[in-house]
Amino acid sequence: MERDDPLIMEDTRSTLIELIEQGKVSPEHVDGAIAELSVFPSKLAWRSFIDLFLLWLGSLALAFSVMFFIAYNWSELDRFSKFALVEASMVVAMLVFLKQPLHNRVGQSALFVCAILLGVLMALFGQTYQTGADPWELFFNWALLMLLWALVGRFPALWVLWCSLVNLSIVLYFESMRSLLWSVFDDFYLWFSVFAFNLAVMVVWELASNKLEWLNARWAVRLIATGCGVSVTLMAVDAIATTSQFEWLVAVVWCLWVAVMYYAYRIYRPDLFMLAGSCLSGTIVVVALMIEYVFTRDTAASFLLMSFIIIGLGSGSALWLRNVHREWLVAENGEGGLDNDK
Repeated sequence: MERDDPLIMEDTRSTLIELIEQGKVSPEHVDGAIAELSVFPSKLAWRSFIDLFLLWLGSLALAFSVMFFIAYNWSELDRFSKFALVEASMVVAMLVFLKQPLHNRVGQSALFVCAILLGVLMALFGQTYQTGADPWELFFNWALLMLLWALVGRFPALWVLWCSLVNLSIVLYFESMRSLLWSVFDDFYLWFSVFAFNLAVMVVWELASNKLEWLNARWAVRLIATGCGVSVTLMAVDAIATTSQFEWLVAVVWCLWVAVMYYAYRIYRPDLFMLAGSCLSGTIVVVALMIEYVFTRDTAASFLLMSFIIIGLGSGSALWLRNVHREWLVAENGEGGLDNDK
């Protein structure tokens, strides 16, 4: 791994902070330690970041400019001109992808632009010929058609886009069905379906990342885990607030989720972000329970006490996460790495 690798820099920064807090590094030597350990990104790292940021910003600007141009000139352009503009842009983007090596950033951004333009093409087709009335079909078919590109492209951003489209199609599907069968398709089925899908994707992602190096992008799996956490937390809060018939099932699912997250990211694959998300979910559920069963009256004392409880839960979570992080640093640097006063 390179010296400017973000993972190495973050680990070095955390270790140095621990040493400074424990007084192992004197104040007059702090600046020298920061310079020696390259805690801050170098000029090369900043140049690489700005180059990547401008590449993706420009690519997204080109993709959305096609969509906005057609929308703004909808009445002035005939249907063949609209289709020709979108399809020509897709062809150009695909040619750029094919001309680049497989893991080249320019090629990856071009394929991502092509995937977005595919959605624009499908929306244009549906609007022109009025092919369907249900919005979920657009996003589901978009995800279905771009699945092959995601398999070929093999980079996390495209898979995150695919997961987002499937999530959106699930939500829109249950919204459309709930309007017809309200008593059958309640919120439990919606949030449980979103949770089950994201959980399956996260498990497969984590297992496959042991063999496929390109899946080792923690930001992507953290986004998917956020989808799991949000859906299971909303499911739990909804069961508490509405006294759903599935409240015991929801309680079991939520407790299992928290337990698995604790084991997976406290022991198996340490990840502070995942543990922080679990703590936030626990805080929300505890507060919802207390509002529903303890603080049944809207009095000033109830709100004051509830604010103290939220502050206490947040402070306790922060303190626990800090201790967990310190344990990881001690284990990584050896038993005496941070506690040795010699």
